[in-house]
Amino acid sequence: MKSLFKKSRKKAAFTIIELLTVMSIIVILIGLLVPALNMAKRYAKMVRQKAQFHAMDAAIELYSNEFDGYPPSGAMDPTGQSYCGAMKLCETMMGQDLMGVHSNSVFRRDGMDATGTRLLYPSPPSSDNLKARKGPYLPSESVSAYRLGKIFDDTGDFLRESFVLCDVYTRQMRTGEKIGMPILYYKADTANNLHDPNTLPTPIDNKGNIYNYWDNQSVVALGKPWEAGELSTHKLMDPLRFYKNTRSDKITTTSRPFRVDSYILISAGFDGEYGTADDVCNFEWKYRE
Repeated sequence: MKSLFKKSRKKAAFTIIELLTVMSIIVILIGLLVPALNMAKRYAKMVRQKAQFHAMDAAIELYSNEFDGYPPSGAMDPTGQSYCGAMKLCETMMGQDLMGVHSNSVFRRDGMDATGTRLLYPSPPSSDNLKARKGPYLPSESVSAYRLGKIFDDTGDFLRESFVLCDVYTRQMRTGEKIGMPILYYKADTANNLHDPNTLPTPIDNKGNIYNYWDNQSVVALGKPWEAGELSTHKLMDPLRFYKNTRSDKITTTSRPFRVDSYILISAGFDGEYGTADDVCNFEWKYRE
């Protein structure tokens, strides 16, 4: 009886082999789960980005109905100052002060009218000034509009206070802000019929191409605002990559882009780099090296 009593008092315990086996199983499960969670996160972000583009598509169509045409996207304003497609998109949707686009806007970066004598976006705007506005075409509370100086340390030839619309892929920038990358906007030139990577345009002369990659090249050249040096360069700096990846596969007799009669929008995607496979667009992005 004594030996049986002592035996029943002994506590059961896991052996070291059993513990290592359980830990190995847990590590394997975590290794399987993390990639799945990352994929789900990326998919959810992509859905949000496409929803943002759908909202922009609807807003641009409202603008087009009001002003009888899509907004310009050229690299410069009418006075030759740097004011690219991304900035003109924001002015179209929200105005230069996010209170609506002025009916007399000619998309000058200084906010003046065509004569250069009247400021269209005074601070604060008068009641008469606000009556001359259209929009905002996107909800001010939910739109991701930021001044360029909040995104980039060095804004190059652009004004730091110019607004751009940013995508949903936020990250910590060197400026200390957590923001997405500017959305690139290119308007189709319906007077042209080429989509030729071998006929490279200039910022002023599109040379017959429907889209001009120079429309946003200066903002792409600002690099990745969370990195420095050579790692900061975007692949979309190569014009050939722009024309290859915006080419439609549905027309095989000649090289034609997507959305030949309207415009295209490009988000840098999950990796924040323009011109890579994960870019999100308002068309079917076909990644080609």
